[in-house]
Formats: sequence, structure tokens, C-alpha cells
Amino acid sequence: MPPTLALIVWLVLLLALLYLDPARISETSVALWVPVTWIFFVASRLPSQWLGSEGGEIHQILVEGNSLDRSVDLVLIVMALVILVSRLFGWGRFFARNAALMVFLMFALVSLLWSDFPFVAFKRWFRDLGNYIMILVVLTDQRPLEAIRTVARRLCFLLIPLSILLIKYFSLLGRQYTVWQGTAMYTGATTSKNMLGAVCLMSGLFFFWDTVTRWPERNQRKIKQILAVNFALFGMTLWLLKLSDSATSRTCLIIGCLVVWVTHTEFFKRHPGLVKFLIPSAFIIYVILAFGLDLNGYLARALGRDPTLTERTTIWSAVLSAKTNPLIGTGYESFWLGTRLQDLSRVIPGINEAHNGYLDIYLNLGYIGAVLLCLLLIAWYRRIWQTFETSFALASLGLAVWAVLLFYNMTEVAFKSGLLWMTLQFVALAVPERKTDRIVNTVGLVDVGPSHKFSRVLPEVARRQH
Repeated sequence: MPPTLALIVWLVLLLALLYLDPARISETSVALWVPVTWIFFVASRLPSQWLGSEGGEIHQILVEGNSLDRSVDLVLIVMALVILVSRLFGWGRFFARNAALMVFLMFALVSLLWSDFPFVAFKRWFRDLGNYIMILVVLTDQRPLEAIRTVARRLCFLLIPLSILLIKYFSLLGRQYTVWQGTAMYTGATTSKNMLGAVCLMSGLFFFWDTVTRWPERNQRKIKQILAVNFALFGMTLWLLKLSDSATSRTCLIIGCLVVWVTHTEFFKRHPGLVKFLIPSAFIIYVILAFGLDLNGYLARALGRDPTLTERTTIWSAVLSAKTNPLIGTGYESFWLGTRLQDLSRVIPGINEAHNGYLDIYLNLGYIGAVLLCLLLIAWYRRIWQTFETSFALASLGLAVWAVLLFYNMTEVAFKSGLLWMTLQFVALAVPERKTDRIVNTVGLVDVGPSHKFSRVLPEVARRQH
């Protein structure tokens, strides 16, 4: 098929998926296109990269950024703020109900005082703040659960078929090649194979979760149509995930799907407390085995992979040898700038991240930042379990994403920003009631899960739905 014809076919398919999707809910707000646009750029490429206007040395680009990207970010943030103001969003109550997040963000802001690049760090802090604002636009919709599903489906419809199109018909955009071996790396709509793996991870997890939650009603005609779309996109996702060759994303997708499946079993009905204990315990055991007994190396050898985890162990040793303040770090998003990046690039060409989310936090914010992150993750874990009482389906997704996030950050960076981090916020953020529509916690919906313990529904929520 000629590339031009393939592009036309993709465009027709995209429009059909967006406007003929059987899961489409007309009651959701048109304002959801603002966070969809934002997250699309977060998960794929910046506007300047799509237009091919980004150029220059990597060190210069990281410091100066791009005026087009800043303009687009600012416009989207302003639009999102206008939407929240029009919905009479209670900022004070939101800050009070998300104290752990506020402390983490404030410490990150204060860390600009000791950053070597305070203005650059502030721009990055401000842009990352936009992630939370976009999530709030979704969560303050009149039907939050359907708004989350709508945003997720639109993103998958945009990213998955587009990645296939670019890989098969526009290889200059959809593929990269290693410098020395010339081996092809499939990137699709993203900028790296690991980013493509992350997109496939979240797409696969979403469609698996959406299918499981709708499965009890599979005899209904509309549900059958929704499941058919889910199966098709899930198949595309798995094919892309194989091409990305991201072992971390493949493993985490299995973990996430397993958690979703467990939460919908009879075992979870009878032993929710045991599952609550097992998830963090399994991660702690993994950390002990991985770093105490070199479990990662043994598994990599058994699977025929590089025992250094594709030179990650070399990267970890190199960044730990760099001079940083162990207590407060180098400042928010400041480690990978200036002479430090240049010195590390001479040792490991092309390096610009630690390939470990926990280590990345330590390098930028020190031990204090790492402790605050742990407290935030604990607070969000508790919030997810509280959400089971109001929305069993959404809580099961949040539990899976929380578990995936712990393991994913062992070999990749997904804290503070990124698709995985933003997905967790859909469940973890506590949104106050609107003055025009009463919305309880992060969701305002009736969702009775398979467990009697989690089938209590607040009266305000029931009245809102009926």
C-alpha cells in the first residue's frame, strides 16, 4: 500500500473510532479534548518534534527548550484553568485533601534555590504542574469514570494505530537505528522504544481492565461491540509491544493484568486484606532479591538478555559517582543538565536519564525527596483502597497501576511526569465536591463491585446517578 493511501486509511479509521466507538458517551464534556491533547504530547512527541522544528545540540535543547512547545503548553494550561474556574473548583479543599502531594511539590519548588539552573528547573516544574491540572479537568467532569474511559480510549485510538502507520509506512519517523550496530529500534509515535513500550503498557492494561469490568454484561449488544473494539486494539497493542522489545513494559503488563484479574475473583472477595498486604510485600521481596542476590542478572541470563540490563548497571554506577548533595540533591530536574550531562555522555554516549525512577528522585531531590515520594505513594495506596467503596472498577485499575509503577521504576523513570504517573492520578487524587454537582472523592458514580465489603455507595452518589 502506498504511504499516502495508508495515511488516508489511518485518518478514516481514526475518525471512525472516535465518532462511531460504541463506548462513546455523549454526556461527557467536550473539554476533555484539552487533557487528551496534553497527554498525547506527553506520551508521544512534543509539538516541535512533530513539526520537525527542533534542532541543535542536545545539551542546548535541554537547557533552552523550544518556544513553540512552551506556547502550546501555556495555552493548554490556561484553557484547563478556565475550565476548572468555570466549574467552581475548590482549590483550598483540594490542597488540604492532598497534603502529601502538596508537600512533595513544594519541596521540589524550594529545591530550585540550590539548583545550578533554577530558571530551567522552574519551567520544568511548571510544566509538570500542568499534568495535575489536566487530570483535574477529567476528574471534575459530571461523569468522572466515563470521562476517564473516554480520555483513555481517545489516546489509545490516536497513539496505537498511528504508531503502526509510522513504523510500516513512514520509517524515517517510526524507526531509529543504533549508532554502532545499525539495528532498527521501533519507536512509532514516540521518541524511543522504551516510550513506545510505556504507551503499549498503558494501552494493554486499559483494554484488559475495560474488558474485565464489562465482561459480566457481555450478552448485551452494545457491550459486545465495545469488547470487539477492545480485542482489536489489544491485539494491535501486543504487536507493537513485541516490536518495541521493552522487557520492562512486557513484564509490567503481565503484573498489571494479574492484579486486575485478582481483584475480580472470589479470592479477593474473601481476602481483600491479604491482597492489600501482598502487593507491597511482593515488591519489597523483589528489591531484596534483585539487589541482594542479583536476581535481575540471573533472570536476564535465563531469558538470553544482557545481564547488565542493557547497560543499566553501568549507568547506575556512573551517576552515583557524580558529585551530588545526598540530602537535598541537585535541585528539581537539574541533574541532567550542564557539565554533569556532558561528563556522563563521554562515558555513556546518549545518556540522559538514570533508568531508575527512585535513583532519579535521589539525584535531583536527595534523601528528603525520596522519603517524600515514599510517603506520597503510601498515601495514594491508602486512597486507592478507600476508592473501592465508591468505585470498585476504577479502584481495581488504580491498584494495578500503583503496583506496575513500583516495578516499572526499577529500570525506567516514571515518577513526577509521564503517562504511567498521570494514569495513577486518575484514582489517587482526592477531588472535593463541586458546588454545582456533588462529586465524592475522585469519582461520583455508582459502581458495585464483586465484593460485598466494597458495595457501600454514598447516598449523594446514588441520587446523582438516578
